[in-house]
Amino acid sequence: MPVYQLDQRLVFPPPEHALDDGLLAIGGDLRPERLVLAYASGIFPWHEDRLGPWWYSPDPRLVLEPARLVVGRSLRKTLRKGLYRVTLDRAFSAVVAGCARAPRPGQEGTWISRGFRRAYGELHQLGLAHSVEAWWGGELVGGLYGVSLGAAFFGESMFARAPDASKAAFVRLVEQLARWGMTLVDCQVHTEHLARFGAEEWRRARYLKALRAALEASTRRGSWRFDDEEPAAGGAT
Repeated sequence: MPVYQLDQRLVFPPPEHALDDGLLAIGGDLRPERLVLAYASGIFPWHEDRLGPWWYSPDPRLVLEPARLVVGRSLRKTLRKGLYRVTLDRAFSAVVAGCARAPRPGQEGTWISRGFRRAYGELHQLGLAHSVEAWWGGELVGGLYGVSLGAAFFGESMFARAPDASKAAFVRLVEQLARWGMTLVDCQVHTEHLARFGAEEWRRARYLKALRAALEASTRRGSWRFDDEEPAAGGAT
Protein backbone atom coordinates (compact mmCIF):
# COMPACT_ATOMS: atom_id res chain seq x y z
CA MET A 1 0.00 0.00 0.00
CA PRO A 2 1.50 3.41 -0.95
CA VAL A 3 1.96 6.41 1.33
CA TYR A 4 -0.28 9.21 0.12
CA GLN A 5 1.06 12.68 -0.66
CA LEU A 6 -1.35 15.38 0.49
CA ASP A 7 -1.77 18.80 -1.09
CA GLN A 8 -3.83 21.81 -0.02
CA ARG A 9 -7.15 20.06 -0.59
CA LEU A 10 -8.93 19.30 2.66
CA VAL A 11 -9.13 15.53 2.28
CA PHE A 12 -7.56 12.35 3.68
CA PRO A 13 -7.35 8.84 2.25
CA PRO A 14 -9.21 6.08 4.10
CA PRO A 15 -7.42 5.23 7.38
CA GLU A 16 -7.58 1.54 6.42
CA HIS A 17 -4.92 2.29 3.77
CA ALA A 18 -2.23 2.98 6.39
CA LEU A 19 1.00 0.98 6.37
CA ASP A 20 1.77 -1.59 9.06
CA ASP A 21 3.45 1.08 11.20
CA GLY A 22 0.34 3.29 10.92
CA LEU A 23 1.76 5.81 8.44
CA LEU A 24 -0.98 6.90 6.05
CA ALA A 25 0.04 10.15 4.36
CA ILE A 26 2.62 12.93 4.24
CA GLY A 27 2.08 16.59 3.46
CA GLY A 28 -0.73 19.07 3.61
CA ASP A 29 -0.69 21.43 6.56
CA LEU A 30 -1.68 21.83 10.21
CA ARG A 31 -4.50 24.35 9.83
CA PRO A 32 -7.35 23.82 12.32
CA GLU A 33 -9.79 22.53 9.70
CA ARG A 34 -7.41 19.77 8.65
CA LEU A 35 -6.60 18.78 12.23
CA VAL A 36 -10.30 18.53 13.10
CA LEU A 37 -10.96 16.43 10.00
CA ALA A 38 -7.99 14.20 10.84
CA TYR A 39 -9.10 13.43 14.39
CA ALA A 40 -12.69 12.91 13.27
CA SER A 41 -11.38 10.42 10.69
CA GLY A 42 -9.23 8.42 13.12
CA ILE A 43 -5.98 10.05 11.95
CA PHE A 44 -3.41 12.19 13.78
CA PRO A 45 -0.13 14.00 12.92
CA TRP A 46 3.05 12.72 14.51
CA HIS A 47 6.14 14.31 13.01
CA GLU A 48 6.92 17.12 10.60
CA ASP A 49 9.75 17.67 8.13
CA ARG A 50 10.37 19.52 4.88
CA LEU A 51 7.64 17.42 3.22
CA GLY A 52 5.08 18.51 5.78
CA PRO A 53 3.25 16.68 8.58
CA TRP A 54 3.24 12.88 8.71
CA TRP A 55 -0.24 11.42 9.32
CA TYR A 56 -0.91 8.16 11.14
CA SER A 57 -3.76 5.75 11.82
CA PRO A 58 -2.26 2.81 13.75
CA ASP A 59 -3.80 -0.63 14.00
CA PRO A 60 -4.17 -1.59 16.81
CA ARG A 61 -5.04 1.65 18.63
CA LEU A 62 -4.60 2.18 22.38
CA VAL A 63 -7.93 3.33 23.86
CA LEU A 64 -9.17 4.07 27.36
CA GLU A 65 -12.85 4.20 28.21
CA PRO A 66 -13.11 6.83 30.99
CA ALA A 67 -15.62 4.81 33.01
CA ARG A 68 -13.09 1.93 33.14
CA LEU A 69 -10.13 3.92 34.50
CA VAL A 70 -7.83 1.89 36.77
CA VAL A 71 -5.85 3.70 39.48
CA GLY A 72 -3.29 1.72 41.48
CA ARG A 73 -3.19 1.75 45.27
CA SER A 74 0.09 3.69 45.47
CA LEU A 75 -1.14 6.42 43.14
CA ARG A 76 -4.44 6.60 45.04
CA LYS A 77 -2.45 7.36 48.19
CA THR A 78 -0.54 10.10 46.39
CA LEU A 79 -3.78 11.65 45.14
CA ARG A 80 -5.35 11.57 48.59
CA LYS A 81 -2.36 13.47 50.00
CA GLY A 82 -3.18 16.34 47.66
CA LEU A 83 0.45 17.09 46.82
CA TYR A 84 -0.53 18.66 43.52
CA ARG A 85 -3.25 21.10 42.59
CA VAL A 86 -4.64 20.10 39.21
CA THR A 87 -6.33 22.59 36.88
CA LEU A 88 -7.75 22.70 33.37
CA ASP A 89 -6.87 25.17 30.60
CA ARG A 90 -4.89 27.51 32.85
CA ALA A 91 -1.49 27.25 31.10
CA PHE A 92 -1.89 25.62 27.69
CA SER A 93 1.23 27.06 26.07
CA ALA A 94 3.39 26.21 29.08
CA VAL A 95 2.12 22.62 29.08
CA VAL A 96 2.87 22.17 25.38
CA ALA A 97 6.33 23.65 25.94
CA GLY A 98 6.89 21.27 28.85
CA CYS A 99 5.92 18.33 26.67
CA ALA A 100 8.27 19.51 23.91
CA ARG A 101 11.20 19.70 26.35
CA ALA A 102 10.52 16.37 28.05
CA PRO A 103 13.15 13.69 27.29
CA ARG A 104 11.79 10.65 25.43
CA PRO A 105 13.65 7.32 25.64
CA GLY A 106 14.89 6.31 22.20
CA GLN A 107 14.12 9.70 20.64
CA GLU A 108 16.38 12.56 19.65
CA GLY A 109 14.77 15.95 20.05
CA THR A 110 11.01 16.35 19.90
CA TRP A 111 8.27 15.96 17.31
CA ILE A 112 6.47 18.95 18.85
CA SER A 113 7.89 21.52 16.45
CA ARG A 114 7.11 25.23 16.33
CA GLY A 115 4.52 24.41 13.70
CA PHE A 116 2.83 21.94 16.01
CA ARG A 117 2.88 24.37 18.92
CA ARG A 118 1.34 27.10 16.78
CA ALA A 119 -1.31 24.78 15.32
CA TYR A 120 -2.48 23.38 18.65
CA GLY A 121 -2.41 26.87 20.11
CA GLU A 122 -4.92 27.85 17.42
CA LEU A 123 -7.09 24.84 18.32
CA HIS A 124 -6.92 25.93 21.96
CA GLN A 125 -8.09 29.42 21.01
CA LEU A 126 -11.00 27.77 19.20
CA GLY A 127 -11.89 25.86 22.37
CA LEU A 128 -11.02 22.45 20.91
CA ALA A 129 -7.60 21.76 22.44
CA HIS A 130 -7.19 21.56 26.20
CA SER A 131 -4.47 21.31 28.81
CA VAL A 132 -4.33 19.79 32.26
CA GLU A 133 -1.83 21.28 34.72
CA ALA A 134 -0.31 19.87 37.90
CA TRP A 135 0.99 22.58 40.25
CA TRP A 136 3.26 22.30 43.25
CA GLY A 137 2.82 25.61 44.98
CA GLY A 138 2.98 28.12 42.14
CA GLU A 139 5.22 25.95 39.95
CA LEU A 140 3.98 23.93 36.98
CA VAL A 141 5.46 20.46 37.50
CA GLY A 142 3.47 18.31 35.10
CA GLY A 143 0.58 18.08 32.72
CA LEU A 144 -0.80 16.95 29.40
CA TYR A 145 -2.73 18.29 26.45
CA GLY A 146 -5.02 16.99 23.74
CA VAL A 147 -8.00 17.65 21.50
CA SER A 148 -11.68 17.03 22.21
CA LEU A 149 -14.48 16.42 19.71
CA GLY A 150 -17.90 15.10 20.66
CA ALA A 151 -17.54 12.54 23.44
CA ALA A 152 -13.91 11.77 22.55
CA PHE A 153 -10.63 13.13 23.92
CA PHE A 154 -7.50 12.63 21.84
CA GLY A 155 -4.42 12.68 24.05
CA GLU A 156 -1.30 14.18 22.50
CA SER A 157 1.54 14.35 25.02
CA MET A 158 2.36 14.64 28.72
CA PHE A 159 5.31 15.61 30.89
CA ALA A 160 6.36 15.51 34.55
CA ARG A 161 9.03 17.31 36.51
CA ALA A 162 7.95 15.80 39.84
CA PRO A 163 6.98 12.25 40.82
CA ASP A 164 3.46 11.27 39.69
CA ALA A 165 2.64 14.82 38.57
CA SER A 166 1.50 13.84 35.06
CA LYS A 167 -0.30 10.79 36.48
CA ALA A 168 -2.25 12.97 38.88
CA ALA A 169 -3.22 15.26 35.99
CA PHE A 170 -4.26 12.32 33.83
CA VAL A 171 -6.41 10.69 36.52
CA ARG A 172 -8.19 13.94 37.36
CA LEU A 173 -8.88 14.54 33.68
CA VAL A 174 -10.24 11.05 32.97
CA GLU A 175 -12.44 11.13 36.07
CA GLN A 176 -13.88 14.45 34.90
CA LEU A 177 -14.41 13.13 31.38
CA ALA A 178 -16.37 10.23 32.86
CA ARG A 179 -18.57 12.66 34.83
CA TRP A 180 -19.25 14.55 31.60
CA GLY A 181 -20.34 11.33 29.92
CA MET A 182 -17.42 11.16 27.50
CA THR A 183 -16.77 7.67 26.18
CA LEU A 184 -13.39 7.58 24.52
CA VAL A 185 -9.80 8.60 25.31
CA ASP A 186 -7.53 8.01 22.34
CA CYS A 187 -4.07 7.11 23.66
CA GLN A 188 -2.79 6.44 20.11
CA VAL A 189 -0.09 3.76 20.55
CA HIS A 190 0.66 1.24 23.29
CA THR A 191 2.73 2.20 26.32
CA GLU A 192 2.94 0.26 29.58
CA HIS A 193 2.39 3.55 31.40
CA LEU A 194 -1.08 4.04 29.90
CA ALA A 195 -1.96 0.35 29.87
CA ARG A 196 -1.70 0.37 33.66
CA PHE A 197 -4.59 2.87 33.72
CA GLY A 198 -6.79 0.37 31.91
CA ALA A 199 -6.14 1.40 28.31
CA GLU A 200 -6.57 -1.45 25.85
CA GLU A 201 -5.50 -2.08 22.27
CA TRP A 202 -8.43 -2.03 19.86
CA ARG A 203 -8.45 -3.04 16.23
CA ARG A 204 -8.84 -0.06 13.93
CA ALA A 205 -12.34 -1.09 12.84
CA ARG A 206 -13.56 -1.15 16.45
CA TYR A 207 -11.95 2.21 17.16
CA LEU A 208 -13.47 3.87 14.11
CA LYS A 209 -16.93 2.53 14.99
CA ALA A 210 -16.63 3.85 18.57
CA LEU A 211 -15.28 7.16 17.26
CA ARG A 212 -18.24 7.63 14.94
CA ALA A 213 -20.60 7.06 17.86
CA ALA A 214 -18.65 9.48 20.08
CA LEU A 215 -18.78 12.19 17.42
CA GLU A 216 -22.58 12.16 17.50
CA ALA A 217 -22.39 13.94 20.87
CA SER A 218 -22.04 17.71 21.16
CA THR A 219 -18.50 19.02 21.56
CA ARG A 220 -17.76 20.62 24.94
CA ARG A 221 -16.16 23.69 23.43
CA GLY A 222 -14.44 26.56 25.20
CA SER A 223 -12.31 26.79 28.33
CA TRP A 224 -12.69 23.75 30.59
CA ARG A 225 -12.90 23.66 34.38
CA PHE A 226 -13.19 20.79 36.81
CA ASP A 227 -16.57 20.60 38.47
CA ASP A 228 -14.93 21.28 41.84
CA GLU A 229 -12.19 23.63 40.64
CA GLU A 230 -11.64 26.86 42.55
CA PRO A 231 -11.26 30.21 40.79
CA ALA A 232 -7.83 31.03 39.39
CA ALA A 233 -5.23 32.06 41.95
CA GLY A 234 -1.72 33.50 41.75
CA GLY A 235 0.84 31.26 40.06
CA ALA A 236 -1.64 29.35 37.90
CA THR A 237 -1.66 31.45 34.76
